[in-house]
Amino acid sequence: MDIQTLETFKTLAETKSFTKTANQLFVAQSTVTNRINELEKELKISLFNRTNRSVQLTNEGERFKIYAEKVLSLTENTLAEMMTERKFENHIRIGCADSIYEGHLAPQIMDYRGKHPENSLKITIGYSDHLLEMLQEDIFDVVFVYIPLKKAAICSELYKQDKLILVTDINNKKYARGIKRDQLIEENYLMCNFALQDVGQFIRKLFPRFHQFELEIDDCMKIVPYLIGKDNYTFLPKDMADTYIREKKLREVKLIDFNTPIINSYKVYKESKKALIDTLI
Repeated sequence: MDIQTLETFKTLAETKSFTKTANQLFVAQSTVTNRINELEKELKISLFNRTNRSVQLTNEGERFKIYAEKVLSLTENTLAEMMTERKFENHIRIGCADSIYEGHLAPQIMDYRGKHPENSLKITIGYSDHLLEMLQEDIFDVVFVYIPLKKAAICSELYKQDKLILVTDINNKKYARGIKRDQLIEENYLMCNFALQDVGQFIRKLFPRFHQFELEIDDCMKIVPYLIGKDNYTFLPKDMADTYIREKKLREVKLIDFNTPIINSYKVYKESKKALIDTLI
């Protein structure tokens, strides 16, 4: 089993087509077939169910895909580090939740790059639970997430606290003096959970059980276009919403008879990386 074979397996799992995989990898279709057959022979399992029309992963294939992705990611990161060491003093691998990056981290990264041109940064945007898994697999040096990690040799520090605010389009003048909870339930509320766990549950509990939202999305950056020019509402982290409020695209709606919880975000890293991370934030 080699990296080339794992890359072929991963591509086939994504395209579900031997022809598309061959085209994407710039090899003959027979080469793809031979690599997959040899891999299945080596593992002594069937990785794909093949039909005339498509290729689907077996249960064993689904499990092997997780392993293959980790190996390929680790290999890519290791090779990148080896190349980077020739040009930079340090290489910092950062994982960050999207809303934390947009609301807090991005300007700090800009400032850091100006002060430390001798160091390189690799930034990956993702979901909190996945980023924490990758930190423990040594794919990242530090992650900025909404979930603290209590584990030996891991440091979890409070990074930022943010307020959750209700927003709507700047031209939607309804509830100019504020909105009550029972009024919000009757409006076109777009559900943005953005992986905040307790905060996401708080929002859901504002509405009746089994309430069906017109739109539900787990990335708050993607929900903004559905607010602009529409009479829709959603909760956003204040530091992120402030950008659109300053640009006069959105406005905050005051809450009359209820309050929102504080959003905590965390800087999580391995104790062995503390000196390096302290230079970043």
